[in-house]
Amino acid sequence: MSEEEMRKRLETLRIEHRDLDAAIDALSGAGGRDQLQVARLKKRKLRLKDQMAQLEDYLIPDIIA
Repeated sequence: MSEEEMRKRLETLRIEHRDLDAAIDALSGAGGRDQLQVARLKKRKLRLKDQMAQLEDYLIPDIIA
């Protein structure tokens, strides 16, 4: 995967992560009757965060000062 493809994938993941955050807020604010669905969305959000961190680690090298 090229660097450009990784950057596009990272942006896609960020958008999905933000959308999940909005969906979780909406479900939680709607009385919170569907806690199982909220838990699933939160789990998906954490997986996306892990994927974003992996891509960011690859794209942004560690520089030891």
